[in-house]
Amino acid sequence: EKTVSAIADAAKRIAELVSSVKSFTHMDQGQDRSLENIEDGLESTLRMLDHKLRSNKILVDKRYSPELPKLKIWAGQMNQVLTNLLDNAIDALAHTQNPQITIETSVKGSYARIYIRDNGPGIPDDIKGLIFDAFYTTKGVGKGTGMGLEISRRIIERHKGSLNVKSEPGNTEFELCLPIN
Repeated sequence: EKTVSAIADAAKRIAELVSSVKSFTHMDQGQDRSLENIEDGLESTLRMLDHKLRSNKILVDKRYSPELPKLKIWAGQMNQVLTNLLDNAIDALAHTQNPQITIETSVKGSYARIYIRDNGPGIPDDIKGLIFDAFYTTKGVGKGTGMGLEISRRIIERHKGSLNVKSEPGNTEFELCLPIN
């Protein structure tokens, strides 16, 4: 009976992971933009990164706005942006006590805003201007390609939005602005 229960639990976890991967990659949808709930994309991305979040004991504080409408986006590309930003935040928190990521959504004017904040060491002023450059990385050899933020910026610009960063020790914030219409 215990073995059957363990197998049922494992099967359920596998089914949830397959569902998350399918949702995350939008494999079952076309290549056109579609109206999507960006918070669903955030949740899929968090599920995909759950093992890294748990193994690094990172607290995630979600502050989703009930006013945020669905956005016309390329969902797979947007999930790539969210993955790049959240994965970078996780890496930045490697040596931080009480590591935390805050994800906030809001509406300001005709734009949806997604904020991803971490309480890591921050980005030094002398390299802030370089982080969106192709092949620029602060990660060790074999750990980063230096393409994540450059690709993310291009994807956001393709959506007619912007990607901005503010950083100081203990507070790094990436802000995605996406047009609502």
